[in-house]
Amino acid sequence: MGSTESDTYSRVLKNCILPFSVSAAAFGALFVLRKFGIIYQLFNKVDKTTKRNGGDIVGEVLKEHGVKYVFTLVGGHISPILVACEKLGMKVIDTRHEVTAVFAADAVARMSGTVGVAAVTAGPGLTNTVTAVKNAQMAESPVLLIGGAAATLLKGRGALQDIDQMSLFKPLCKYCATITKVRDIVPTLKTALNEAQSGTPGPVFVEFPIDVLYPYDIVYSQLGVKENGPVNFVQRIINWYLRNHISNLFAGAFEERDKTPLKPVIPKASSSQVQKSIELISRAKRPLILVGSQATLPPVPAEQLRKSLEKIGIPCFLGGMARGLLGQYSPIQPRQKRGEALKEADVVILAGAVADFRLSYGRTFSRKSKIIAVNRNKNQLLKNSDMFWKPTIAIEGDVASFITELADGLKGFKCDQEWIQKLKDKDNDKENVNREKSKEKTEKHLNPLKVLMEAEEVMSDNTVMVADGGDFVSTAAYILRPRSPLHWLDPGAFGTLGVGGGFALGAKLCRPDCDVWIIYGDGSLGYSIAEFDTFTRHKIPVIALVGNDAAWTQIEREQLPMFGSSVACKLDYLNYETVSVGYGGKGCRLDRSNEDKIKEVLLQAIKDSREGHSVLINALIGTTNFREGSLSV
Repeated sequence: MGSTESDTYSRVLKNCILPFSVSAAAFGALFVLRKFGIIYQLFNKVDKTTKRNGGDIVGEVLKEHGVKYVFTLVGGHISPILVACEKLGMKVIDTRHEVTAVFAADAVARMSGTVGVAAVTAGPGLTNTVTAVKNAQMAESPVLLIGGAAATLLKGRGALQDIDQMSLFKPLCKYCATITKVRDIVPTLKTALNEAQSGTPGPVFVEFPIDVLYPYDIVYSQLGVKENGPVNFVQRIINWYLRNHISNLFAGAFEERDKTPLKPVIPKASSSQVQKSIELISRAKRPLILVGSQATLPPVPAEQLRKSLEKIGIPCFLGGMARGLLGQYSPIQPRQKRGEALKEADVVILAGAVADFRLSYGRTFSRKSKIIAVNRNKNQLLKNSDMFWKPTIAIEGDVASFITELADGLKGFKCDQEWIQKLKDKDNDKENVNREKSKEKTEKHLNPLKVLMEAEEVMSDNTVMVADGGDFVSTAAYILRPRSPLHWLDPGAFGTLGVGGGFALGAKLCRPDCDVWIIYGDGSLGYSIAEFDTFTRHKIPVIALVGNDAAWTQIEREQLPMFGSSVACKLDYLNYETVSVGYGGKGCRLDRSNEDKIKEVLLQAIKDSREGHSVLINALIGTTNFREGSLSV
């Protein structure tokens, strides 16, 4: 290379490459400064003397968002949160299993229209909640799960109960976040609480490493900075890194931040969609409305939704949380023979109801029916529409708002009374058959239909019913009539067993003046019977009616004839009432010896509950294939 070429190369290097190198170095330096929080620390100092901690901030955000109850199973990772919530006037309810804490938060979310909150410790504390979080996701319940975690510097290094918790909850939750600095607590929690309620509601998860929750002095004392003795160069670097880390953790931590709740984003039907629906319904001769749990979500109050449905006057089948929406007895609510009604209907409104297994994936609809489907969740809105049915009008929006607008636009509409009467006549025929079956004599154990019908008679108008079980509870769903809106709780589409204890906790707290009944199968009872201890300690009295048929009967009924074996299906007629007594409650037994006193026993349970005692009624029953009409007891 000649000298001229060499000079040219040097100039290019100086004018192009070297400035780029300087810029890259500057960018790298800026990146390092930001990564270590050095720039932020220049303008936001650390208060090393304050006794405030991250748990205080969590409590303040929850308080500002109207949270009244926090459910938990205590652990050192989350102690600052629990203590702060208690100081701020929130009721902290500790359960005997973390899954119950989330079920209770789920119940509060459904019945109060706010976000239910559960806080559990790291590792196994969080893994124990997975079933309840998935249930909340499928039931579309806005639940905030707060989880402890290993300190930020120790993640992935083998600390106690340190696992990759985010990977577990990302598939289950609408929003997941890890707090890495105390100053991030307020904006992160505000976002999480907003996400839980926006669009299709659901669970959210926020992870709190232990060092963002405890006071500065405690965290510093555990950090490992070498203060005394000779310090070599490497130790100086380590000390600088550790001190900078804790400074970044607490810089600007307790500066005042806006904790006001964000407004949830709720999709609504367009005016053209509402108008098209009005026109379609106006021409209908045999319309039906299927109302699902999603119809009970805010912002429309349940009572307003009830008035709108009564104003429209179309026959309504109610499911999930919508049970009880029209009261105990309504002229427009048939309860039986839904499949037959759907085959005859010319217009069907799926108001939050989903064409999943509960509607035979859409096969229960008549091919001639026009279907208006309304749901906030697009996937649920069009579930199985590629196979067995097609919506005539599909609306991705809030169900209750749509029904309210529909009622306003159908002012001159009057549903054919013959159609309504036809459905009620079928209803009455089935009810009469049930009553006759309840009178059938049994040889050994109680007739379950009789027990349930006696319970239906004694339950007061302010009863909340919690459904937790298989065979006995399936029968109860046909016999028991929820009295009011938001007075029925079942797991929802996931079909989870074990919700009883948690749901009852949440229900009684939200409705302290109501009688709360758990309708248990003897199988499902085993999941949460220990929560009678929780009921006793926190003075939250509930009534549990256990249909004890000594088996997992719903499974056995199909397994035995199909495979000739009842393996793993058998239980026993055990004295569950004594377990309740051991946990500080009351217990009683119903069997053939006091068959003529069923009503008296149930009334005494109500009396005991109102006096502050939880009661377990162990009803020894035979098995019933209620849907097929057979009884074997």
